[in-house]
Formats: sequence, structure tokens, C-alpha cells
Amino acid sequence: MKEIAEFSLNKAQELGCKYVEVRAEKRTSTGLTLKNGNPEITGFDTTNGIGIRYMINNNLGFVSTNNFDREKILSLIKKSIRLTENTSRISRNIYFSEEKSEKANYKVKQKEKIEDFTEDKKLKVLKEIDKTMVNLPQRFLTLGDEITEKYYINSEGSEISSVIPRVSLLYFITIEENGKTIQRYLPYGAVSGYETLKKWNLIKKIPDEIDILKDNLMNGIPSPKEKMDLVIGSEVTGIAVHESVGHPFEADRILGREAAQAGESFLTPDKINTKIGSSIVNVIEDPTIESSFGYYLYDDEGVKARKKYLIKKGIINEFLHDRQTAFELKTKSNGCSRANNYDVEPMLRMSNTYVESGNSSEEEIIEETKKGIYMKSYMQWNIDDKRYHQRYTGSEAYLIEKGELTKPIFAPVMEITTPTLWSSIDMIGNKIEFYAGNCGKGEPMQGIPVYFGGPVMRLKNINIQ
Repeated sequence: MKEIAEFSLNKAQELGCKYVEVRAEKRTSTGLTLKNGNPEITGFDTTNGIGIRYMINNNLGFVSTNNFDREKILSLIKKSIRLTENTSRISRNIYFSEEKSEKANYKVKQKEKIEDFTEDKKLKVLKEIDKTMVNLPQRFLTLGDEITEKYYINSEGSEISSVIPRVSLLYFITIEENGKTIQRYLPYGAVSGYETLKKWNLIKKIPDEIDILKDNLMNGIPSPKEKMDLVIGSEVTGIAVHESVGHPFEADRILGREAAQAGESFLTPDKINTKIGSSIVNVIEDPTIESSFGYYLYDDEGVKARKKYLIKKGIINEFLHDRQTAFELKTKSNGCSRANNYDVEPMLRMSNTYVESGNSSEEEIIEETKKGIYMKSYMQWNIDDKRYHQRYTGSEAYLIEKGELTKPIFAPVMEITTPTLWSSIDMIGNKIEFYAGNCGKGEPMQGIPVYFGGPVMRLKNINIQ
């Protein structure tokens, strides 16, 4: 990969490109699915290619190929440059922020290697999990893995090699009781080898969840429809922080770049250092968390990743940037440019977004709540294109009376605006939990692995439906 990447970079420079970056990438992935106990889909895929992005006449061009013949690559580069030059008269100029060159070589270690975990082992894992839910009318399990080897260079002297393994598992189940139906979908993921399966402990977790949801269906009372305190579990905290902070803090959305695809943002560039939440709220974006699903140490523009406070003590502190948005907003990139394969351009993305832990235990938060609802998990959510108005429907939920959990509640709904949500928080738990996701963005759509999460939190005086 190194030789062909260097060849591509040198040729693009010789053809007049003032900036060039090359990503050479090989990805091997497998997937296995069990539907109602029966193996249904087995997949194996290998992709291997290079993506070349360059700047000429202050316009960006991009070309990719999985053909490593040097003459073919040179021909593709020449053709792409001609097309970019022809459109330069009608395109606006593009500039990148100045960033230091980086040299790095990192590889995530695996205790139980993906390449040694056979299809028979994977099928055994899925069947053992399936036994815990065999009486359900519908059940769907999928187990996947991938190893991504990447070599990145640019014309500014950066050279970064990485090997990142990922393992993922998701389940989708349907539960029926008393003529009612509830469905549950939950993905798991980690940058790791197959040792992560032991940490997830799904043989115990899934039966426990099934029992809880059955109890909710049989005994759940209708949700009160009034203003009251709302305690949300870490799963609800996670989806809320991803959707109502992570996405609207993406600088390309703030600048209107995603309006026709993923949407815009209710924020504007001048909102830095303005209040959006209570003083105990801190929201962090950090790709460097070991084993996290959104893990990386350098982004796909060669910028070193770091921990970022998007919200600090309730104040908007920092947006998510790539090199282009950083230049336009007169700052530095904070390493948020990611591509999900060699054949697409990198774009501004989240990684691991979460609410920082507070000082209260889950028990203390409930004990301090005289009347309210505990929405521990969710079954549905939606949010508008500007990430301002949103709605979350609870899955596992309980009535809180005099500081105790009493009756299960069926499908309580919180409708709220982003500023109201983050300004209403008056207690934050001291334990963080993360949840895996595959975040979509772009045209064509790029799914990218992420984590979102946080602690249990209490929101004061919230409209419940």
C-alpha cells in the first residue's frame, strides 16, 4: 500500500496539485445472521483500494480506484484533474486550515483475534444467545467483524499507518403479552478482538431485559400527562446527546453544507461562549477512548485526534471541525474528518459523544425525586432537521413516587427543545455507560461507527405525554 500511495501522491504533485492526500485502505469483514434460530446470511468481503484527494486552483478533486496498475492510476488522476480544472470557474475557492504534519504507526491489539475466530465459533455464540429468547415470536441476531488497515500520506509530510479491528453484534426482538407488542433493537460494538463478547455478557443481559419488557406490557400503566420531573437512563442520555448536541455542533451543518442531505443546525457560528445548558452539564467528544466503537488516533485528513468539550459548564465551547470548516471559522481542525471507505471523500463526523459524569448515584437521583418518571431506555425517537425539536418514547419506564420506583409505565413520551432539555438538568449520575451506533451522513450515505452515552440524569419540571 505504501509504494502505490507514494506513487499517486508524487504524480498528482507533478501535475500541478498544490495539496494532495492519499488513503490506501484494505478492509476484511465478515457477518453472520440468525433469524428465529436459523442461520440466514453469511457474508465475507474484502475491499482494497486508494482514495486520492487533491487541491488545484483552490478547488478540491477526488478520485479512487481498486486497480493498482500504475498507468491506470496516472490516467485516472489526469482525467480527474481535467474535470476539476473545468469546474473551477463556477466553483467557489476552498482552503484548508494549517495543521502540523504527523508521523504515526498504531495497531490495536487483540486478545482473541478476529482472524482466529471461526464461523463455527460465531454460530455457536449466536445460538447460545438465541436459546435465551427461543419463546419469542420474532428474534434476529447478527454478529460481524472487520479489520481495517490504513496508510495515509499527504503533501505536507504526514504519514500515518493504522490497523483497527472491530466487532459488532445486534439483536432485534419482538415481545407479545396481553395482546400488546413491543420491539427492542440494540447494537453492541467495540474496537477489539472477540474478547469483548465476555464483557457484553449478553447471555445474562438479554433474558433480564425480556423479563422487564414483559412486565411492562402486562402491568404497565398509561403515562401521566403532566409536568413532572423526568429521570432519564444512560441510553436515553446517549441518544439525546448524539442527536441534539453532536449533530448540530458539526460545523459543516452550521455553515449550511448538509442542508439538502442530513439537515442544518439551529446553531450559528457566533454561538460559541453562549449558554445552552445548566452549569453542571459537560458534553465531550473523544475518539481516543480505548476499545470504543468510534476509536481512532488520527482522522482522515491526518489531524491528531483529541478530547473536546462541546459544552463546558453549560456553555457552548467548541464545534466539530475538519480542515475546511476550521479555515472558514478561523480556528484549527480538531480531528473530526472521517471516511467509511477508501472510495469516498472524508467528511465531518462524530466519534464518541457523551455527557460527563456528575456527583450523584442513580439511587440518590431517584430518592431525591418526589414525583416523576424514570425513562430508563427508549423505543422510538425523532428530531427535526435543525436538531431543535425532538421526541423520545420510553421503553423500560417507571413511576417515581416519594423517592421510590413503583409502577411500570407503558411508552411515556418526552417532547422538548434542545435548549430546554440541557437547561433543565439539575442532577447527573456518577456512572457513564456507552452504546454503539452506526451514524449515517452524506451523499452517498456513509455509515460510520460511533459511541454515545453518559450517566443517568434528572430533568426538572418536564412536559410528559
